[in-house]
This record gives sequence, structure tokens and C-alpha cells, in this order.
Amino acid sequence: MDVTGKTKDNVKARLDLPEHCRRSKLHIQESANNKLLKPKASYSFTMEQKRKICEWVQSLKMPDGYTSNLGKRADIERGILHGMKSHDCHVFMEQLLPIAFCGLPENIWKPMAEISLFFKDLCSSTLRVENLV
Repeated sequence: MDVTGKTKDNVKARLDLPEHCRRSKLHIQESANNKLLKPKASYSFTMEQKRKICEWVQSLKMPDGYTSNLGKRADIERGILHGMKSHDCHVFMEQLLPIAFCGLPENIWKPMAEISLFFKDLCSSTLRVENLV
């Protein structure tokens, strides 16, 4: 969600990008007045989208004891989720991530949903025989 101080998508990382990756759309560009411009990545949200996600998280109703009150973890004004405990992060990653980010383009959303399903299966307390093959 591109939280300042938390994201790894910074200028230094973007300057290293040409050496390690072929995503020319994300490379740092120099403007006419010699300023460095960092193009917006397709997987990043606008502030309006961040606020909608935070409003959605605030409106969630969970069974008692399932998670802490996630609504208290959403800051709509700044568009961030903060102070989540590890169990809350697991619930968000395994259950809510595919729903919360379904507005992203399919080439970004589908891998996120697959990662979510992978962690859900990995942390499952039951073993399915068909997954062993």
C-alpha cells in the first residue's frame, strides 16, 4: 500500500532495476530540469483506492475471538493499515487479501490470490491427500 518508511519501492531500488530486471516502465526517468521521476507502478494504489480498502476493513464484522478488531487497525485518513498482530496478518493474507485487492488488474491480482491460497494451504491444520502429489 506504499506506506512511507515501510515500502521497499524507493529511488535506490529503482536505480538498481535496470541491472536486475527488464521492466523498463519502472526505470527512473530524468526530467527536463534534471529531476529524477519515479513512474507509478501498476500494482500501487491511488489514495482514493487506499481509503476505500481501509473503509472496507473498518466495515468488516468478524466472529468473536477470530481476530482483533481490524477496524481499529485501519487509518482511513492516511490510507494505511497499522498495528496488526501476527494472527491478524495471517487472517488478512490468507482470507481477505484476494477480496480486498480484487480491483487490481488480473495479471497482478491472480498471483496475489494464488500466494494467498498457498499460505492458506501451508498453514492449514488438515492435510489433503490430493495436495501431496
